Amino acid sequence: MRIFDPHIHMTSRTTDDYEAMRAAGVRALVEPSFWLGQPRTNVGSFTDYFDALIGWERFRAGRFGIRHHCAVALNPKEANDPRCAGVLDVLPRYLAKDGVVAVGEVGYDSMTPEEDEAFARQLELAVRHGLPALVHTPHRDKAAGTARTLDLVRESGLPPERVLVDHLNETTVRAVADSGCWMGFSIYPDTKMDEDRMVAILREYGTDRVLVNSAADWGRSDPLKTHRTGLAMLDGGFDESDVDKVLWRNPVEFYGQSGRLMLDDEPDASAATFAGNSVLRGERP
Repeated sequence: MRIFDPHIHMTSRTTDDYEAMRAAGVRALVEPSFWLGQPRTNVGSFTDYFDALIGWERFRAGRFGIRHHCAVALNPKEANDPRCAGVLDVLPRYLAKDGVVAVGEVGYDSMTPEEDEAFARQLELAVRHGLPALVHTPHRDKAAGTARTLDLVRESGLPPERVLVDHLNETTVRAVADSGCWMGFSIYPDTKMDEDRMVAILREYGTDRVLVNSAADWGRSDPLKTHRTGLAMLDGGFDESDVDKVLWRNPVEFYGQSGRLMLDDEPDASAATFAGNSVLRGERP
């Protein structure tokens, strides 16, 4: 099983996580910009963060044989803080850098006018820089937030095939499927989606334009949820090609639109990966 986690916040994770991810088959990932938990109070704190994503975190992942890419943006939550508005002016220089494969996370948190403006401006940046956009849907009023998201995407002129609408669930997936955008699902221990619900959605909607991520962050989360979803798919009757499509080929297709993916030529999983899969199943390697 080879895995490309299309949305994971490794800044919040340990080197032990990288080691376990490699053993589970993770070979590449995208780390989007997000709220760190502690409010940032100036533009400089963002530029330091972006520099770390582009430099240090890529190096750290590489030590474990994982290709690290990132997406940069002013996240929806902090778009409401006027002290952070200047981030929109410095983004263009980061969007031009190698390894930056999308604008994101953009979207809504509380659906304020400030979030509307930041979202629209960053979709314009995606158009201007020829990059895909990774969109965060709000945790509250998710159906309304998703509908508003799709309206703004249509107004932006960014083609739907270059937009990934993330954090979906059973109540929001239909609208995004019908829009032509890519559908993203975050698999968590207690919140958002779990593996069994994800398998049910794949049975209903198929595997096209579907991305599954762990979105692992500083809260209770699990960077191996992509792997566990792959096992659940196999247990649920999907074959290895289906798993490879959802966990590898789909992320490569979506982020490949940036022209900046840095992937090793590894068509087959290594023996070490299979050993890791056995360990994670509770079997002997």
